[in-house]
Amino acid sequence: MSTAQRIGIIMYGVTGRMGLNQHLIRSIKAIREQGGVRLSDGSRLMPDPILIGRGADRMAALAAQHGGLRWGTDLDAALANPADTVFFDAATTQMRPELIHKAIQAGKHIYCEKPSATSLEAALGIARAAEAAGVRHGVVQDKLWLPGLLKLKMLIDAGFFGRILSVRGEFGYWVFEGDLQPAQRPSWNYRTEDGGGIILDMLCHWRYVIDNLFGEVRSVSCLGATHIPTRWDEQGKPYTATADDAAYATFQLASGAIAHFNSSWAVRVRRDDLLTLQVDGTHGSAVAGLRGCRTQSRVNTPKPVWNPDLPQPIQFMEGWQEVPDTVIFDNAFKAQWELFLRHVIEGGDFRWNLREGAKGVQLVEAALKSWSERRWVDVGPLPA
Repeated sequence: MSTAQRIGIIMYGVTGRMGLNQHLIRSIKAIREQGGVRLSDGSRLMPDPILIGRGADRMAALAAQHGGLRWGTDLDAALANPADTVFFDAATTQMRPELIHKAIQAGKHIYCEKPSATSLEAALGIARAAEAAGVRHGVVQDKLWLPGLLKLKMLIDAGFFGRILSVRGEFGYWVFEGDLQPAQRPSWNYRTEDGGGIILDMLCHWRYVIDNLFGEVRSVSCLGATHIPTRWDEQGKPYTATADDAAYATFQLASGAIAHFNSSWAVRVRRDDLLTLQVDGTHGSAVAGLRGCRTQSRVNTPKPVWNPDLPQPIQFMEGWQEVPDTVIFDNAFKAQWELFLRHVIEGGDFRWNLREGAKGVQLVEAALKSWSERRWVDVGPLPA
């Protein structure tokens, strides 16, 4: 058996919830445990991460817990090591452009969480820098590899919907305020000055989901809200929530379809999943969650009659058919990691790059402008 080719990855920000669970444990560690990433010639590529963060004791414990990985506290020293060719960032959005510029200057390939920056100018800046340096680059767009959305994509490719008319997205759950029960999201999420806000966090997701599945976003109308004005931090102290915790956004698409997404950390769930997408078309409809997807075709659509004086005779939930799992679905973050690592070694197309990440930030800025000015805002092509 041939020895797997090594690829060194500087992983920064993996002490946070997303960086630790999705990127380190469920992606890089899982790839290592499966024997690496299979390349097109049949050989294997083995990620060799070095975990970088603050606090030597904390980093040493984290590295030991997950397989005796390399670790350090000096990012500059890690960037200076030519044996580690990829830089991954899952730290705070506000720090990201500065860190990525440093990594690009060190000649590293770039992979990072979204949003890639808090402003379009900064997001375009790192995209241009990566392009000029000739390094490979990508932004996490994990929801494209969720089983439910992959099933939606299959239905679209098969022509199931006919002409798509509308998309309705419902996302969110109740994030505890922190007084009666501990909050399940960090307090910085609810402070604008720390890079918080659901518009910045989630509209980057909705941009790539809509663009890749339903057609490019052309304009947006958005209303944000801070429904919970006071929350309690990790030390149990009350603080003022300065960031939006809900957003109600409507998008006009190049295809002519209309998409509407409600995003909220102040909503109690009565639906199939934390994220559901209903797609209605001339020939059929579908409702997808994170993993499942149900369809109703044109010929199986019931014919209700409005009469509130009588009990509804139609059991609407029974008229939908589950799309079966015909393949084994991998973790969405891991699936994109494997594609990116292959791209670093083999080249070729990787369209989920920093410029695509900038499109998400562009939509955020347009949505915030729409909210501030209470009007529709056009979303044009990205500047070169």
